[in-house]
Amino acid sequence: MAINRVLNIAGVNTYVNPLLKNDGELLIAKNVESYPYGAKRKRPGYITYLGTADGNEVNTIFSWLRNDGTTLTVYRASGSSLYSSNQGTASWQLCGNGTIGNGSHVGYAVLDNILAIGDGEGSARHSSNGTSFTNTSLAPVGEHLVAYQNRMFIGGTSSTLFYSNAIIPGETYGGTASWDTTSPNDSASFNLPGAGKINSIFISNDRVVSSKTSGRMFTWDNYELADMSTTQGPSSPYSVAEKEGYHLWLNRDGIQSFGGGVPTLISNPIQSQIYNDVGDGISGSIFDDAPATIHHYDYLTSVGTVTDDLLNETYPDNIIKYNFQKNEFVNWQFEDNPTSWHSLNDIDGDRVLVFGDSGGQCYKMDGSANTDNGTAIEAEMVFSIHLGAPDIEKEWKRIVAIFNPGCEAKVQVAFSDSFSMDHLVWVPVDDSPTGIYKYRFEQGARSRLLFVRIHESSKDTRFIFYGFTVEAEPVGR
Repeated sequence: MAINRVLNIAGVNTYVNPLLKNDGELLIAKNVESYPYGAKRKRPGYITYLGTADGNEVNTIFSWLRNDGTTLTVYRASGSSLYSSNQGTASWQLCGNGTIGNGSHVGYAVLDNILAIGDGEGSARHSSNGTSFTNTSLAPVGEHLVAYQNRMFIGGTSSTLFYSNAIIPGETYGGTASWDTTSPNDSASFNLPGAGKINSIFISNDRVVSSKTSGRMFTWDNYELADMSTTQGPSSPYSVAEKEGYHLWLNRDGIQSFGGGVPTLISNPIQSQIYNDVGDGISGSIFDDAPATIHHYDYLTSVGTVTDDLLNETYPDNIIKYNFQKNEFVNWQFEDNPTSWHSLNDIDGDRVLVFGDSGGQCYKMDGSANTDNGTAIEAEMVFSIHLGAPDIEKEWKRIVAIFNPGCEAKVQVAFSDSFSMDHLVWVPVDDSPTGIYKYRFEQGARSRLLFVRIHESSKDTRFIFYGFTVEAEPVGR
């Protein structure tokens, strides 16, 4: 008798030969998260966050906490307007001088307690009160901004990187001297060589890191421009997200991680969702403007509808979720597909995840919500079991799946002699209010592989799947 106990449920991996995978490694993981460690729990839902403002697609969400530590302003860019919400609780109000290019994203940076913004079309602007903006004299037009060593850097609309004069005591950013290039000022600019135009700038390892649409990357330390000799930069500037100096982003080869050295590909486990032989991975246009954020230790990016060609499984409005503490990928899908993301500390000091959609509404993830703003969340997991011998037929005896008591998860099993999910016949396993799901197979239930599917779409409690035990007798050794 062969018995296998699996109490550590891993994330999705369709890159490795499925017959080499350990029992319990997931083939499909929709709308679940890794909690507690080794288990899988249905993800939380979300509720509305503030109002719809103008009903246009929300292209950017960001926030600014003033130096006093108590004044918070949350912003949204939608249509041709920039709106603000006082403390992130008041209704959206149109910012003074807040007209932007229609459908534009808004880049932002804070220097010396002054908020600077740019949309890549109109004049760069700045604000000291957070609700009204002033055109920044002599500043270049650009969407990509970052503050570094008391200077404001702006990536222009082509290949030129500009930087302001250093802010000295007694001055503030935005005055007429900030971008004055006449002597003795030292505001200047330089071109990033090679193909493509600037599509992101950020700080890493005490350097300004710039990337171009060609994937080329450069660093600047206020003295020397260095070519990083890579073409693995972000394809979408809105997919760049950072946690404690560690950056993640999306490009056409996958999701890259960056700690200041050389970008590293981390998305092999879900490669077939990003690109595949049948061309059903991420579409070309999505690569250029996919939004993302990091919330706690999860990287989330919206990548549109994709199909995994190994499983022929389609993920509508796919959200790739990567937990870089656990090095695990799963897939999420929201009823309202995010077009922008932001993670912030709210006025109460709680870390919250907010996002906007194409209809102009913003939402907030809520750990106490079991629905997507009233719509049931459909969660699903699928894995295969072969007991370390995929070539040997087995007579299946019993399976026990362990959940939290009172959950509404459903379990099904299917038999197959080959790795193919197209024609599986699913057999239900009896559930139990105790959370212990037991199924004793009928005599003669034989196959080389056993597929297991867990699914749930209630509006009530969230399930936690802790693991399973399976027993089988090898046949015909």
